[in-house]
Amino acid sequence: MRIGRAVVASGLAPAALIGKLEGEPAAAAVAVAIMSGAELGLKPMVSLRSFTVINGRPALYGDGLINVVRMSGKVAYLRTGCEERNGKMIGYCEAKRLDTGEEKRVEFSQGDAERAGLWQTKPIVIKWNKWDKKNEEKPNDSPWYRFPQRMLAWRAAGYCLRELFGDVLGGIRDEFEVREIADAEEMRDITPMAESVESKPTPPKPPKPPAPPSVGKTIDADPVTEKQDGGSEFVLGDFLDEIETTLAGAKDEADVEEIWNDFDAPAVLETEGHVDMIDAAFAIKTRRLAQLSSLNGG
Repeated sequence: MRIGRAVVASGLAPAALIGKLEGEPAAAAVAVAIMSGAELGLKPMVSLRSFTVINGRPALYGDGLINVVRMSGKVAYLRTGCEERNGKMIGYCEAKRLDTGEEKRVEFSQGDAERAGLWQTKPIVIKWNKWDKKNEEKPNDSPWYRFPQRMLAWRAAGYCLRELFGDVLGGIRDEFEVREIADAEEMRDITPMAESVESKPTPPKPPKPPAPPSVGKTIDADPVTEKQDGGSEFVLGDFLDEIETTLAGAKDEADVEEIWNDFDAPAVLETEGHVDMIDAAFAIKTRRLAQLSSLNGG
């Protein structure tokens, strides 16, 4: 903690590690990264350059993962790279253990990235400006758009090295896998239990099967639950579920945009006091666009 406080006070704490934390919480994040690195044989400042923390989980950057394995003394060879095959890029990692002689090669292809919704091809993307409360066109700063070859190789390395050198890494994952786990958990936990202060909670009703979307018709973007007094109450989980269900019926990007505009999710979530979930709504839209892009071969 003393080292953590010194690092924070000096301004050398990586922004990706401490985020918006300040004071003791920021020092604690630095201390956790240093301790995690020490278990893998990394020096304190190397740990700070190699680790990030995502939803409370320490994770290694791609080059940090490779560095830890190389420093273990158990590597006969370790090679990563990206090659082209049938017009598609394929990242690979191949390695061999010095102590046991085990060998492994793992590939992560452009097709794998497309199916996972990771692949980026648009130079300009729409992003929600939470300060000005509006959508804005911005340059695509995703590493999958800027450094696709490196990202494919690092993803392959993450899988390969965790399988071949699990004893060295001790369960530490690479940042990309941890970030995907965090996103999945966020989407799983966003449905709060609707509860009235005046009455006892009642068992939830079975959900009704969603009706297929009718393109060109107005979509009711205000899912509510009935209360005993005859009023209505906005339910965040139902709203996001309805967006996802309706977007699943979209046949192309134009359908997605029309459905998205009908829901007007940013305005609805802001009105209902759920500004922090606007990014989650956009993630649902982005995921559907990625699925359509993959299905259409682009």
